[in-house]
Amino acid sequence: MSAPPEVSYLVPIRWHDGGQRDELAAYLEAIAPYCAEVIVIDGSPPEVFAANAAAWGGLATHVPPAPEERCLMGKVAGVRTGVRRASHERLVIADDDVRYKPEALRRTARLLDRYDLVRPQNYFTRLPWHARWDTARTLLNRSLGRDYPGTLAVRRSRMLAMGLYDGDVLFENLELIRTVRAHGGSTIAPLDLYVGRVPPSTAHFWGQRTRQAYDDFALPLRMGLWLAIVPLLALARRFSQPGVDGSALPRRLIPAAVGLAVALAERGRRRAGGAAVFPATSSLLAPFWVLERAVCAWLAVLQRVRFGGVRYGDSVIPIAAHSERRLRRRLRSKPAASLASAFAPMRRPSARRDRSARARAGRRSSGWG
Repeated sequence: MSAPPEVSYLVPIRWHDGGQRDELAAYLEAIAPYCAEVIVIDGSPPEVFAANAAAWGGLATHVPPAPEERCLMGKVAGVRTGVRRASHERLVIADDDVRYKPEALRRTARLLDRYDLVRPQNYFTRLPWHARWDTARTLLNRSLGRDYPGTLAVRRSRMLAMGLYDGDVLFENLELIRTVRAHGGSTIAPLDLYVGRVPPSTAHFWGQRTRQAYDDFALPLRMGLWLAIVPLLALARRFSQPGVDGSALPRRLIPAAVGLAVALAERGRRRAGGAAVFPATSSLLAPFWVLERAVCAWLAVLQRVRFGGVRYGDSVIPIAAHSERRLRRRLRSKPAASLASAFAPMRRPSARRDRSARARAGRRSSGWG
């Protein structure tokens, strides 16, 4: 076996029990020979942390998140801690359910020689019904652009030069991508760089519905589309009633919209050899996923109105992600910022509400996953 690439592999976790421990231990044992170091940043309660440390032994450096990195999104606290502790320039940041194969890891490392950030393409390694359902989202993203994976690779020097990234947002991977771009960094998202991901439990899947819909507040045009679907369906139902003028048009539009969703998903499935890892059933499920997202988008709006943000663990996160324009504007306004202080907390639209959320996060661990 060739020498492992000089990659620091970072895994931020926070678990309430040890149900995933053995599976992650087996993966760490398999991937460790292909990394220069593996760092697990563990925000679990003390008894779970101790059991994790005993199970993983010499497989990884096992540390808690640094107290000074505390933020509303606990995962980012783990990432920030890992970046500062890492010994190598090339960093791979991966959720605990991500499963790299050696060749995908080596290719990712090679791309970091030319780019500041690499964005692989996740696929589910097992296909229970809810994994097929959620794959429809992936296919629609691929059809017109790129998906948002549970793993990113970045250059450590770029991360430190930009002062890391904001941890008080929900869509933390998009925040990192936009922050790299705002600081002049280069990014790449190869559609054929496939990295496996273990599907969540059914209960966890249901718990993600509204949170994932809230992410789209960071993508206003997309959020506007989701919010428009339910009213449009109601209008179509109203005007498709017998005796209503123009009723034939709504009856034709709904099947056309269903067909368009399936066609777009199938296009995403076939791009860059995706048919080898994505099931055809997910293309057929695309219209149902769109309807689910349309309903959950309104639930996300209700959470924003009621709580000032989305409930996540024991905290409330008001902001999905900052726009690239705002990140650039903030960068221009602080030309003399030092590396250590370059990413001071941003002002929020509602300062009092945000202080309340921070106070709750300080009293109780926020958790993620």
